Amino acid sequence: MAVKEEHVTTAKPNGVFEKGPGFSSGFGDLGKHLNNNTITAGIVATIFGCTGPALIIMNSAAAGKLTEAQTISWLFAVYFFGGLLGVLLASYYKQPINGAWSIPGAVMLASALTFFNINQAVGAYFVAGLIVLVLGLSGLIGKVMRWLPLPIVMAMIAGAMIRFGTGIVTSTQKAPLIAGLALVGYLVSQRLTKKVSPVLGALIVGVVAAAAFGGFSFSSLDVKFIAPQIFKPEFSVGALFSIAIPLAALVMGAENAQAIGVLMSQGYKPPINMMTIISGIGGMVTAFFGGHNANIAGPMTAICSSDEAGPNKEGRYVASIVNGITFGAFGLFASAAVPFVKALPKDLISVLAGLAMIGVLVSSFDMAFSTKKFKIGAFAALVIAMSGIVVLKISAPFWALLGGVIISMVVEPDDFKS
Repeated sequence: MAVKEEHVTTAKPNGVFEKGPGFSSGFGDLGKHLNNNTITAGIVATIFGCTGPALIIMNSAAAGKLTEAQTISWLFAVYFFGGLLGVLLASYYKQPINGAWSIPGAVMLASALTFFNINQAVGAYFVAGLIVLVLGLSGLIGKVMRWLPLPIVMAMIAGAMIRFGTGIVTSTQKAPLIAGLALVGYLVSQRLTKKVSPVLGALIVGVVAAAAFGGFSFSSLDVKFIAPQIFKPEFSVGALFSIAIPLAALVMGAENAQAIGVLMSQGYKPPINMMTIISGIGGMVTAFFGGHNANIAGPMTAICSSDEAGPNKEGRYVASIVNGITFGAFGLFASAAVPFVKALPKDLISVLAGLAMIGVLVSSFDMAFSTKKFKIGAFAALVIAMSGIVVLKISAPFWALLGGVIISMVVEPDDFKS
């Protein structure tokens, strides 16, 4: 009996812009591939992206003393345009390419926003998007990644985000009934099923526990529609080094690199140039709405390209379209969702944010130290980022990248030769 070879869509080189099957083919085959597997995978990716990660943005906004309207505009920008980006790329290339925003970038901003006002941050977001766009158009990504080795970038991410992991422990100590039960809900959900995000299990258990033990703060609950805002960018040298350059590195070295690696491991040939170019455009557009970037999503692409999205690899792109549509809807109605999220106990939010980061943290440590190259540089980037140092109003992620690369050039020069 002959075995039918499975067809996997690939992107064909066409100069800088890779050619795909096209929108007519992608949307035309949508009904054929819309099934329980693709819908479930798309919804799971949305649940992941709209729970803990949304709380990370809210935490960073609070640290930067942003207003409620500014926070909602930030959420609108990254979810709406990120979702749109995913729908466009997935349908055109017929590959499970998801759009969202940089989680590590939002984490980094928790400290950086304390030194700059919203307009200076917006200027830095725009520059970060411009850097990514130029590198995508020029085809210089390979050269940039040579001088920003992935292990060093991932170690910086791990160091910058490790406080979210330790937050699970400290918050559970402070609120053992609410945060502790949420942690139990996460562990039980992780054990029972792999088809539903365990963060959802933690959220459900945590909300029930908060309701039972009076942890909610409904006194200030005010649900109303708040329109997105338009911000005028201001350009600051300090914000350039503290925000723009590290954010651009995170978009290319973390989100895009992770998504590209995931797609390749599943047998796809992703449109690397276009994924970079569209991430740059996304960053420039979202900047005017106060959003730090709309780019390719590593974790969500992993979910929608996995076996859980169905046995037919050719149809898994539909899971990304489902995710993109629901992401966009969340962004449009962010003003209605944010007040309910804010009513949650702070310790529960901290635990949920930490739990949502477990996969990213584990992946970051693995990618930083599983290779034999750049080990000393990666370690240096890790500890510098963990230190939280601020020099010349430039926060730790930049110094982590710079220090990691310099140290590797001194003690591991041969690692740069291949």
